[in-house]
Amino acid sequence: MMAHAMLSASGASRWMACTPSARLEQQFENKTSDYAAEGTLAHELGELKLRKELEGLSTRSFNSKVKKIQENKLYTADMPDYVDMYVETCLERVSEAKATTPDALFKIEQRLDFSEWVPEGFGTGDFVIIADGTMEVCDLKYGKGVPVSANNNKQMMLYALGAISEFSFLYDIEKVRMTIIQPRLDNISTFEVTVEDLLKWAEEYVKPKAELAIKGEGEFCAGDHCKFCRAKAVCRARAEKNLELAKYEFEKPTTMDNNDIAYVLSKVDELVSWASDVKEYALEEALKGEEFEGYKVVEGRSNRKWSSEDDVAKVLIGQGFLENIIYTKKLTGITNMESAIGKKEVQRLLGDYIIKPVGKPTLVPVADKREPYNPAKSDFLE
Repeated sequence: MMAHAMLSASGASRWMACTPSARLEQQFENKTSDYAAEGTLAHELGELKLRKELEGLSTRSFNSKVKKIQENKLYTADMPDYVDMYVETCLERVSEAKATTPDALFKIEQRLDFSEWVPEGFGTGDFVIIADGTMEVCDLKYGKGVPVSANNNKQMMLYALGAISEFSFLYDIEKVRMTIIQPRLDNISTFEVTVEDLLKWAEEYVKPKAELAIKGEGEFCAGDHCKFCRAKAVCRARAEKNLELAKYEFEKPTTMDNNDIAYVLSKVDELVSWASDVKEYALEEALKGEEFEGYKVVEGRSNRKWSSEDDVAKVLIGQGFLENIIYTKKLTGITNMESAIGKKEVQRLLGDYIIKPVGKPTLVPVADKREPYNPAKSDFLE
């Protein structure tokens, strides 16, 4: 199972871009997070809803299993609303497939083996639809950090390879469609490729990369793919890339021109991210006893707090102070409200009271999909 841990589908964009990183990562703990656990919980709910709709899961069994999910501390009232977007998309794709292929198949949480190209490589396809001519793999992404595109998405393409290996004998598959549903960002992205092109990519690109990665060979290559690498804080290739900024020779000795500033802007986000990763790693290691010359661990600043708010309130009210003096009340924000009572309920009851002001101007790369800032629009709304 070591090979699978090294060359996972979820880490494909990383180990294909930086083949030695796969083996380097094995030296570091694979940490989990509440975000990952929350995503797993949403997947479980999505699976239950699909099995109820498509496989006839009994209401009693469904309710019992959903109740266990609701007891999880990471469950929120708006989770079913978001998961429904994924479920409804899958059901729509099933209807489309059956319109052309009445005996089209679907698979929920299907194991997909792509070990023909990646040693011991396999993953789980959230939802797979098999019909004449076209096969589709749907994937739920519950995160809300950044939009995830299906376009040439290596994880999805590996899943597609697994689906071809598993089901191509059933139907004459010519194209594979890959769809990512990211409900909390209202993002649905689809990418389609011919089986011929996908297999060519697997043989000519994936297989050679996997052979290098499993051996820990190839060139280290720093980039956006470093974000989830377990070795990101201590990787020398990443450090050297970020330290290039300090070596940059500006043409003017006293001030930077626009070209100089543009160069700094292109590097600064990754530089800040790298520096933050190094600081976080150093603190973790220092708490374990490691020493870094010139640094020590101290207790950080903290704010005073009441040991018991109820007891404090009793004392003050007993002394005649009014509640409107000792208590403050503020309506919780829209996101918290959706988590508390559900996204659909917030829209039904409070939709008429929700506004979205013009966002504060921010500088981003020209590749960003948002429209350019319009000062006139901002002035009009103020």
